[in-house]
Amino acid sequence: MAATTHIVTNQAPPLVGYDVFTADRALVEAVERHLDPALLDEVRADLSGFGRSAGSAQVQEWGVLANENPPKLRTHDRYGNRIDEVEFHPAWHRLLGKGVAAGLTAAWARPGGHVRRAAAFVIWTQVEAGNGCPLSMTHAAVPALRTDPALAAEWEPRLTSMVYDRELRPAAQKAGVIFGMGMTEKQGGSDVRANTTAARPLAEDGTYELKGHKWFCSAPMSDGFLVLAQAPGGLTCFLVPRVLEDGTRNVFMIQRLKDKLGNRSNASGEVEFDGTWARRVGEEGRGVRTIIEMVAATRLDCALGSASLMRQAVAQAIHHCDHREAFGGRLVDKALMRNVLADLALESEAATTLALRLAAAYDDGSEQERAFLRLAVPAAKYWVTKRCTPVVAEASECLGGNGYVEESGMPRLLRESPLNSIWEGAGNVQALDVLRALQREPGALNAFLQEVGRARGADHRLDGAIKNLLAELADLEGVEARARRLVERMALVLQGALLVQYAPPAVADAFCASRLGGDWGTAFGTLPHTLDLAAVVERARPVA
Repeated sequence: MAATTHIVTNQAPPLVGYDVFTADRALVEAVERHLDPALLDEVRADLSGFGRSAGSAQVQEWGVLANENPPKLRTHDRYGNRIDEVEFHPAWHRLLGKGVAAGLTAAWARPGGHVRRAAAFVIWTQVEAGNGCPLSMTHAAVPALRTDPALAAEWEPRLTSMVYDRELRPAAQKAGVIFGMGMTEKQGGSDVRANTTAARPLAEDGTYELKGHKWFCSAPMSDGFLVLAQAPGGLTCFLVPRVLEDGTRNVFMIQRLKDKLGNRSNASGEVEFDGTWARRVGEEGRGVRTIIEMVAATRLDCALGSASLMRQAVAQAIHHCDHREAFGGRLVDKALMRNVLADLALESEAATTLALRLAAAYDDGSEQERAFLRLAVPAAKYWVTKRCTPVVAEASECLGGNGYVEESGMPRLLRESPLNSIWEGAGNVQALDVLRALQREPGALNAFLQEVGRARGADHRLDGAIKNLLAELADLEGVEARARRLVERMALVLQGALLVQYAPPAVADAFCASRLGGDWGTAFGTLPHTLDLAAVVERARPVA
């Protein structure tokens, strides 16, 4: 019999054994809003099954194991032969395999593919965010390859396959492949035009050999990579297969794996090319234009990934406060804690609603929607990813000391939270990209304004924010120094417009009062006390 001092009371049970999809009302409603009704029954069933898997104790344990046992680089075999392989824990392969099987690389191959994939991405990366990198890269490679119809015909069926094959062998012998990307170099970083990796033509058939060093190569264990290198005609995009058609390994020397703050389960490496065989993608000198569609797709995944982390952090915080008692009652019923939880829930729902709207624009594919994406993607990537870290940090505090302990899972979420803001261009890169679109592509601004204009007249605070934004947009003199301020306002207005149209009144009212109306402090938990905060928290409560 246990000693009375060891009887455990007043501790929240683990948040396991639940459906991650159906517990997220904002996500469910976004899927229902943006999908063809004819697809809904099938997609809801698929996502609910995937959500139950993500919420299971077994799969959550895989996420823990993948992070406790990070990848290891094996540069040579026992005989001294160079092999450049990355060794992963079995849990990593299980997670990646289930992600591929769920269609997280298949959006381009099925109707409503981007919305259903976006929802699945939000579900799955709540379990373990690291495997989102190769899933994202593989998904995003498709539009870049489509600039070369012959390459697309060869590779797209493999990229959109729902079969995960971890073995290193020629791509033609595999039912499905995983892709990575290598753009940045140590001397230039985001300034990829400063790249020094050289590409020498081998023949008139678009084959080259590469020589150079990539400072960051995402997912270096992949079957193929899209990279940038300097060809005779300028910066150009290339496809680098990991294994050549005859079964020999391409020259792909992984010099080291990065020791990162978070994203520990995923490998990011430095790679060296020295006579590496590559196939040109697109025209010489148009590398940035060729790869930009891949970058745009991965930037949307940054927003989706941050929305996922925020949702899991908020779910854990509300779950804890729902079960924990202090000062004579449940924490969730305390007015001040309710204010904090509601404030966090607003940020989470706004992020999810915006990210799924962008996914729907990809499915639509019209000229109007493409123009809208040109501004909305970098604005969303900038703002949603910026909000992730403070949300996760505050949610961790809701658990008190328990939230600072590794076993809670919150430290892993916190270490992961800054990544999406840095990956695929940090904040300044996104803000400057918005400025370029404003100055060079008037159709993008028109599409953006039409989108937010659909909500005009529904809330006076939103109307005021739109008016102020128009005034800022009318004066672009010296705009670079205030680019972050401008992009922040654009993202908030867009989120407000979407919530006013689609969210429950309590959520829209609280968002507009705080984020647009200025009735808010400088920390979470400073919402106006007159709002219906209980309804906001109840909407975000995970069902367990």
